[in-house]
Amino acid sequence: MALQGPQKTVVQLVGVVVTMGALAWASVPFYDWFCRVTGFGGVTQISDVDSEEILDQTVTVRFDASVNRDMPWEFRPVERTMEVRIGETGLAFYEAHNPTDRPVAGQASYNVYPYVAGGYFNKIECFCFTEQVLEPGESVQMPVSFYVDPEIVEDEDGQYVHTITLSYTFYQIDLPEGYAALQDEAATTGTSLN
Repeated sequence: MALQGPQKTVVQLVGVVVTMGALAWASVPFYDWFCRVTGFGGVTQISDVDSEEILDQTVTVRFDASVNRDMPWEFRPVERTMEVRIGETGLAFYEAHNPTDRPVAGQASYNVYPYVAGGYFNKIECFCFTEQVLEPGESVQMPVSFYVDPEIVEDEDGQYVHTITLSYTFYQIDLPEGYAALQDEAATTGTSLN
């Protein structure tokens, strides 16, 4: 039995709505995957190992820090710039301080500029990979270990990159599950969570 007239139109319309909904649902994970693979939008790469090749060419890495307007922390890079050879592993530190009288949890988002450098900027270790919790008045220095992939000099646009800006923004997040219970237990026993 073939559908005709209004029934056919309704079925087609439902099909279009379902297809559009599926595409909208899949677009977020697809876009995230695309940015991580290509470095699009300044998304960096993640590496488990150091670069095997180190070039004589250098690049200046600038470090930038900010906090979301709801985040009470003070957050800054320890060094503003660093010159590294392409392929050489660099180690930089950011400092965070919780000036409040309560524990605060945070998570950092990041990107690099120019965006073309994102596909070649590899992080080996970074505080941004995990959530951070700072106790009242606590200050910490958090490391980021990175290198710029030597393949950047072969890229049509990347070969002209001489300065890369690594930017982090900290956002306040909920304290980890069970943290409040640990805090209450520590208060009753007089111990510290540090």
